[in-house]
Amino acid sequence: MSAQAPSTRIYLVDDSPAIRERLVEMIAAIPATEVVGMAETAEQAVSDILRQQPDCVVLDLRLLEGSGLDVLRRVHPDAPDIIFAVLTNHADSQYRRLCLAAGASYFYDKSTDVAQVRDLLAWLALKPRTH
Repeated sequence: MSAQAPSTRIYLVDDSPAIRERLVEMIAAIPATEVVGMAETAEQAVSDILRQQPDCVVLDLRLLEGSGLDVLRRVHPDAPDIIFAVLTNHADSQYRRLCLAAGASYFYDKSTDVAQVRDLLAWLALKPRTH
């Protein structure tokens, strides 16, 4: 009897219910992935991410309370193995530099790069994991 490969655990941080719903639908179509949580504020995201230790966080910069940059700065030092993929409408080079310096692995523009986020998550689902 073979063991089932573990799913890639993804956490979503975005203040837009419509964007979260779209991401959940996109992730549901990717084999071996699962959404393990969602947040719309920085505070909720920080506590949930540190508790759940997902494989990847898809993170918006503008949140109802706080920012994605706050989340990166608070979580990445304590959980450096989590992959952060920033997905934002504010994709200028200044934000890109700040996010990458704070620990983001990827930085995407919501208006043009959603397919690249899907491709990243599908690629992560193929990578071997130890949990």
